[in-house]
Amino acid sequence: MGAVTTAEDGGLFALPPTTRPPDPRGTESGSPRSDAPLAVRMRPRSLQEVVGQAHLLRPGAPLRRLAEGGHATSVLLYGPSGTGKTTLARLTADVADRHFVALSALNTGVKELRSVMDEARLRWGRHGRRTVLFIDEVHRFSRTQQDALLGAVEDGHVLLVAATTENPSFSVVSPLLSRLLVLQLHPLTDTELRELLRRAVQDGRGLDGAVALAPEAEDALVRLAAGDARSALTALEGCASGVACAGGTVVDVEAVDRAVSEATVRYDRQGDQHHDVVSAFIKSIRGSDPDAALHYLARMLVAGEDPRFVARRLLVHASEDIGLADPTALQAAVAAAQTVQFIGMPEARLALAQATVHLATAPKSNSVLAGIDEAMSDVRAGALGEVPAHLRHSRHTGAKERGNGVGYRYPHRVPEGVVTQQYPPADLRGKDYYRPTQRGGERDLRDRLSRLRRVVRGVEE
Repeated sequence: MGAVTTAEDGGLFALPPTTRPPDPRGTESGSPRSDAPLAVRMRPRSLQEVVGQAHLLRPGAPLRRLAEGGHATSVLLYGPSGTGKTTLARLTADVADRHFVALSALNTGVKELRSVMDEARLRWGRHGRRTVLFIDEVHRFSRTQQDALLGAVEDGHVLLVAATTENPSFSVVSPLLSRLLVLQLHPLTDTELRELLRRAVQDGRGLDGAVALAPEAEDALVRLAAGDARSALTALEGCASGVACAGGTVVDVEAVDRAVSEATVRYDRQGDQHHDVVSAFIKSIRGSDPDAALHYLARMLVAGEDPRFVARRLLVHASEDIGLADPTALQAAVAAAQTVQFIGMPEARLALAQATVHLATAPKSNSVLAGIDEAMSDVRAGALGEVPAHLRHSRHTGAKERGNGVGYRYPHRVPEGVVTQQYPPADLRGKDYYRPTQRGGERDLRDRLSRLRRVVRGVEE
């Protein structure tokens, strides 16, 4: 009887050969083809070539130990596009004889996922070989798909390296999140992007010195990339191709302008950037910085944010942070919202910008917000009380007999238009909810309100 071959050699116990499909852009040896995109050709082959993420790759850091084969904890790489998530995941598989499987949440179902899990379990049980499973865009997995990973991660035969651009606290189920070490990647700095661009120009895998990059063009590419390494290399490749076609050898600012029409805008209407930019927009208005507010407004509009959403935020802010310190702020916000509804973009950007500047430069007060929130808090706590009898509805049969409306004083019957009368329930008499500031229109309102309260409550001067 002949010898039985191992699973890795083929034969009776061979694992299905479907766990690591070849990269169509690479050669059989795994090296990228010469016609692969520049960002693919320049992908780091070792930790020493990685640019950026120094906080995760310093000696002793978890990700470095993982990539060096001395750390076996599953990780979640969380950060914006073009920061190296895929590269770092691949580098973790190049050590300790690990088997690498790459899946995308965009086109992987539960059936395919469980098949990979089964293969990994067999590989671990028979050969002690751990599988590195890289799942890109893991936040797009359903709860069922994420739950399917729990057993394999818990047992340790799968080393999960998941990547997401979304806040994992909102996009990854708690049972899986608790089993992962969350590592946040940051956008590349300008210095790091410059190093990356210069290396790509000179490296034999890149442009191999075929063109030179003018300093001003380098500045433009760095600015346009906005911390995204892939975007920087893609833009450089487009510029270099255009220059070469024209018979030139220098990538200058004009070449950048021809090849790149718009900067990379980090903004996902369903993700972190949406919430972060909107938060910064509102806080800039609240902080009376119209320039910063216009910047964040521009980022939202350029990224394709729904202008109606922006208008709604302005409507809320007009009462929340300005209120009666400038009564025209709400009018400006309402006008902007109506303009958005009537004419749409791009013209509506002007009304949104006008309202943004108006609100940012207006005097600020949160007295309206504080007043209604305190009143609602008291109501929820049971501070209700009976409506005073003289204020109750009296235009129905038997109302007067029950005392409804009896004794009500009609303010317009006196020259001042204000009378002494109890309006709140008895337990809330003398309770101040609205406390105007000394800013803007509330300065005069504060004095008038003080006089009104003295008359209404019958307080002697």
